[in-house]
Amino acid sequence: MNTFLHEVCEWLYSIVIALAIAMVIHIFFFQPTRVSGESMMPTLKNGEYLIVSKWSHVMGEVPDYGDIVIIDSRVQYPRTWKDDVAEPMNNYLAFFDHDLQTKNVWVKRVIGRPGDTLAFHDGKVWRNGEPLDEPYINGPMEYSSREEVKVPEGYVFCMGDNRNHSSDSRFIGPVPIDHVLGRVIW
Repeated sequence: MNTFLHEVCEWLYSIVIALAIAMVIHIFFFQPTRVSGESMMPTLKNGEYLIVSKWSHVMGEVPDYGDIVIIDSRVQYPRTWKDDVAEPMNNYLAFFDHDLQTKNVWVKRVIGRPGDTLAFHDGKVWRNGEPLDEPYINGPMEYSSREEVKVPEGYVFCMGDNRNHSSDSRFIGPVPIDHVLGRVIW
């Protein structure tokens, strides 16, 4: 009986260590996630699985133009390290139960970086007075605004590729850098 108990303890120890290593990898390096919705069509499809690099989030790096990123859409919510720890658990649960998909985590494309001035007219996005060449979007954009948006320091402006069916920075505002949770790498 003592051997059996020793064997069970060794298995439990191995499982706990494996889970701890998986969590560290998930929080700091890579995270699997799933597209929910059609805001990134035609680039990404509903239900498609992605691998996200978390390193840029950990380092607080500003993503480049055109990067596809995952963001926390609660731009007024101050994120803490607790959110970074809780996110993987929610993501793993959503992997097994698709009804648990986190509604505040969105996949979008970076359109504006700190200091940029963006305008929306003539079916296009204009950055610093120049129209963007966007072969990846799903048709001409119907959205138009007389107001220009100046992207503040420490923020990025993100939009979905399916411009006519996307909730994005046009509606929630610029996204704080610490709300950019990672960059899609696959």
